Amino acid sequence: MIDVRALREDPQTARDSQVSRGADPGLVDRILEADQARRSTLGEFESMRAEHKEFSRGVGKASPEERPAILARAKEMAAEVSAAQERADAAAAAADELLWQMPNIVAPGVPAGGEDDYEVLEHVGTPRDLAAEGVTVRDHLDIGESLRAIDVRRGTKVSGARFYYLTGIGARLELALLTRAADRAEEAGFTLMTTPTLVGPQIMAGTGFLGAHADEIYHLPADDLYLTGTSEVALAGYHADEIVDVSAGPLRYAGWSTCYRREAGSYGKDTRGIIRVHQFNKLEMFSYVHAEDAAEEHAALLELEREMLDAVELPYRIIDTAAGDLGQSAARKFDCEAWLPSQERWMEVTSTSNCTTFQARRLGTRERGETGTTPVATLNGTLATTRWIVALLENHQQADGSVHVPAALRPYLGGREVLTPVAA
Repeated sequence: MIDVRALREDPQTARDSQVSRGADPGLVDRILEADQARRSTLGEFESMRAEHKEFSRGVGKASPEERPAILARAKEMAAEVSAAQERADAAAAAADELLWQMPNIVAPGVPAGGEDDYEVLEHVGTPRDLAAEGVTVRDHLDIGESLRAIDVRRGTKVSGARFYYLTGIGARLELALLTRAADRAEEAGFTLMTTPTLVGPQIMAGTGFLGAHADEIYHLPADDLYLTGTSEVALAGYHADEIVDVSAGPLRYAGWSTCYRREAGSYGKDTRGIIRVHQFNKLEMFSYVHAEDAAEEHAALLELEREMLDAVELPYRIIDTAAGDLGQSAARKFDCEAWLPSQERWMEVTSTSNCTTFQARRLGTRERGETGTTPVATLNGTLATTRWIVALLENHQQADGSVHVPAALRPYLGGREVLTPVAA
């Protein structure tokens, strides 16, 4: 949620943010108008209530002859106060409804525009020239099936399109990636957590996931619960309605969870294999920090993601995501995209977002300061996920059909240095 006081003081920055997102800048003015109506009706209610209280004090001093008229007037005033309170409550609800529609203010320097308007910040590593090495490029599904690591056919039979089984070395490879990420997160001071994957509407809405992309979320109407698409949701809700202490540094959590996404609107996109699926596993970093330290923590999360990608020997690039592709809660997001040889394109494998105080305001997560309590900032970043298997298999494929195992993963795979096809 946006700080309405900051919005009053500097509405133009908010309007500019909306324009850069490709959203309606007029929402800012509608919020300000509703906020003015809320304050006006609240002031009217409080004035009338005070007047009624003062008038009621005179009832006991009135003579018997005056008392009936005074009591009648007091009753009339009580009804007027009640009506004024209803108007104030309605105005407050209208203002809050508009305020909850407002996405986070985009950070300075974020590229304007939509999905294709990102800025490439850096390339790390060089994609292999597989043809020059005598490798006939195969995609991750062909490789995974030859290793008996991925079974999409039976996943589809059991659950429908975009479901799969990871079998044998495929299951081990996912566990290796996530465990390597968990170890690195703990080294960096994160508390490892397994999180709920079902949350209530207050938490889901508070994190900003019930806005424009609500159709991506699985909802269980019988219980009014939502399946989370990332453990960010549960980790953001962990300290909801609490006062936290970040005076000694960030509160850092790493959530290991299964994630669910409907992938609505993605029909025809990456339908082969396990690039875009309905269920996957992920290790997600989440930080609570002083608002003024958010940018520094964002850089730290990105550095941890870089370390992980370097460790598994993937060529990748880092992009500054454009404003229109940020989602409701992020003020800035950096994506890391690994090279995908079979499609000769870059594929997102991890991202990190600075949500400033947006989520904390909506969820009531604060810190105590000299002048009272103020919202903290929240940040998130993925350290490993099932999709990394796609990039690993394709980038490390060999001419003989085997797959090279990066040294950093070998301790988690029983010392294996190479994955070899399984005879039919």
